[in-house]
Amino acid sequence: MPDPGDGPLLLDTHVWIWLSDAPERVPPACVDLVRHAEPSGRVHLSPISVWELGMLARKGRVTVTPDVRAWVARTLDSHLRVAPLTPDMALDAAFLPQAAMGDPADRLLVATARALGAALVTRDAAILDYGAAGHVRVVDAGT
Repeated sequence: MPDPGDGPLLLDTHVWIWLSDAPERVPPACVDLVRHAEPSGRVHLSPISVWELGMLARKGRVTVTPDVRAWVARTLDSHLRVAPLTPDMALDAAFLPQAAMGDPADRLLVATARALGAALVTRDAAILDYGAAGHVRVVDAGT
């Protein structure tokens, strides 16, 4: 796993859910990386991830307890910092260099990570490939 140093981290939606409810789905080195960064306020979550979780819960694809609003409030009450979502980030998401992923939420996450200078912690293959091409810093949450 590449060392992002002491820089900020941005959690992809699935990593946020897994770290909160099923940390065994995340490799121990990745869990340690995030847990080490939390006390210094370097772990960020995009509002897009909250929206994405809401959509997944509404469709019945994810179940969190006691309900999605309480779950989000509980997880945001930890050491997570909510990243801003600015007009510049939205425009960056629309104009990402080269062939970027098609999922609008992923594009916004990438744009947010780029704006924050953060490493995007993900297991998403398209985002990892985009990072390997040098367009965004990534941490592979699958290794």
